[in-house]
Amino acid sequence: MARSLKKGPYVDEKLMKKLVNLKPGDKTVIKTWSRASTITPEMVGFTFGVHNGKDFIPVFITEEMVGHKLGEFSPTRKFIRHGGRIQKELEAAASKKSAEEAKMAQKETKIK
Repeated sequence: MARSLKKGPYVDEKLMKKLVNLKPGDKTVIKTWSRASTITPEMVGFTFGVHNGKDFIPVFITEEMVGHKLGEFSPTRKFIRHGGRIQKELEAAASKKSAEEAKMAQKETKIK
């Protein structure tokens, strides 16, 4: 659910205080735990270290990100892959095929 227009966007006050002290284009990473903070135009050009529960993920803010939340750009879960035994067999077959193609290409370059 969206925030009321009367209230305006939520931006953490501590985050804005940290921004005031920096110059635009400064390469320092601003660490924050405030994933719910909305990205404002004043944040464009800065790099934020957004906490994902384990690490701080560096997020460089661009104009297209204005209006989104900081947490959207710092995933909290690591995707490994779908599938079980069948998926592993498919991946093994694909890697074997690519290895054979690489050998064939190497032989062709030696012949020439």
